[in-house]
Amino acid sequence: MATKEELEEEIKALEAELREREASLPAHSVRPQQLLAIEELETTISEKKKELDRIHGNAADGKAEGERN
Repeated sequence: MATKEELEEEIKALEAELREREASLPAHSVRPQQLLAIEELETTISEKKKELDRIHGNAADGKAEGERN
């Protein structure tokens, strides 16, 4: 499993790639594979953010349990 820092770096890199791909879209005649690549990046970013949220949730749960003891 990736660490919090690794996931944050991956998300930053994926978001940068997404911005580059969106900026390179032509105003007209967008090819389907260009849109598919953007959609795949958006999906991957979303999945990574959910994984990061789970890590944050587990860390918060662990701290809360430690505080109760």
